[in-house]
Amino acid sequence: MPHLFTTATTEQDAQVEKRLWQAVIVSTIQEWISGPLRYKRIAEEYLFQDRSDFPLVCQSAGLDVDRLRQQLTRLRAHSNPISQAMRDFLPQS
Repeated sequence: MPHLFTTATTEQDAQVEKRLWQAVIVSTIQEWISGPLRYKRIAEEYLFQDRSDFPLVCQSAGLDVDRLRQQLTRLRAHSNPISQAMRDFLPQS
C-alpha cells in the first residue's frame, strides 16, 4: 500500500508537493465558506477539530496549523459562514 505522504526527491518536487497541499487547504476553506451546508459543516470540523490529518496536511503545505486555525477563528468570528448560510435561507422579517 502506498504512503499518503511521500518525500520529495528534488527542490522542484518539494515545491510542487507543497503547492498541492496548499491547494487542498484552500479547497477546504472554500468549501467551508461557500459549499453546501452539509459540506460546510464537514469542512469546519476538519479545519478546526481534526488533530491528526489536518496538522500533517498543514506541515506538508509549509503552514503552521495553530496559526492558520487562529486566522480562521478570527474569520469565523467576523462572518460565520454557516450562520450566514442559514440567514440566507431564512425569511427576512
